[in-house]
Amino acid sequence: MSATIFPHSPLIIDVAGLSLSAVDKKRLKHPLVGGVILFARNWQGREQLGALCRQIKAVRQDLLILVDHEGGRVQRFKTDGFTHLPPMRVLGQMWMRPDEGLPGANALAASNAATACGYVLGAELRACGVDMSFAPVLDLDYGSSGVIGDRAFERDPRIVAALAKSLMHGLLQAGMANCGKHFPGHGFVKADSHVDIPVDRRSLKAILADDAVPYEWLNTVLSSVMPAHVIYPKVDARPAGFSEKWLQYILRGRLGFGGAIFSDDLSMAGARLIDGREVSYTEAAVAALNAGCDLVLLCNQSLDGGAAVDELIAGMSQAQLKGQWEPMEASEDRRLALLPSKPSPAWDDLMLEPAYMHAVGLVP
Repeated sequence: MSATIFPHSPLIIDVAGLSLSAVDKKRLKHPLVGGVILFARNWQGREQLGALCRQIKAVRQDLLILVDHEGGRVQRFKTDGFTHLPPMRVLGQMWMRPDEGLPGANALAASNAATACGYVLGAELRACGVDMSFAPVLDLDYGSSGVIGDRAFERDPRIVAALAKSLMHGLLQAGMANCGKHFPGHGFVKADSHVDIPVDRRSLKAILADDAVPYEWLNTVLSSVMPAHVIYPKVDARPAGFSEKWLQYILRGRLGFGGAIFSDDLSMAGARLIDGREVSYTEAAVAALNAGCDLVLLCNQSLDGGAAVDELIAGMSQAQLKGQWEPMEASEDRRLALLPSKPSPAWDDLMLEPAYMHAVGLVP
């Protein structure tokens, strides 16, 4: 099929192993596929990761290569020279440490360390061929969410926004885009949307005054946003990632965000129930795109043959032909804007760069 039929490549899929199979390559050539998300199973070492990324780009240069690589317990690549980055809570604790000298000195030191973390995170991934990490987490640390926990910077949205902006500055220095998650906030609910359907019963006013505030304060620097698989019933009966009200009217309209919107993983429990009905991956993808997502993720489904991935690609092709969703040129432009802004140095050259060496020394 010609590219003019599919001007929008919204599907982000995974691959099973350390290199691409013939089946992987066939899937990645499909014009509906816009990127690949990598996991720890795709990692053996830097040379292997670099070779895998080159294989992906050889299929299509425009494919995004993505990973969840935040630091702390969510860091896919931890050996063979990769810097062990701290959980983001460590930066929040630095900010809150009592000052022994000038007032605010520790807050500024924490901000500087956040920039260093962002630069090291981005530069090391880019040196191996990865385009973008899904970071930073903008959820507030209420102390009750196990799945968020120390992935959050702090409870105070002002501190979260300031540290996130500093970390994004570091990513930008490395030529990498960013992704704020999980809009409008996953930190308040205890349930884990990977295995459950969390419900946050607060009012829109309460959420906008607290959890969602960083998205407005950062609307000039956020490259992309990932909504939460959480239901906020006082706003909409659908999870945020499937809600036109949350994505179009609140995130884009009220909070002024203009970048790309990724769905969270469609295989998570929080994505499988929409309007009280269990849905297929294709139905979930169509619902997310029609609500305002530009890109949708289906993770960990390439194993055991990847039938679910093939079903999604075929299902989305049929959904388009039936007029159930309409490709958007603006969405494709947003996807392409996430590709790295500059070439990356080779790993050995990066290790000798003064800016990188300085930043590594500042990582807590």
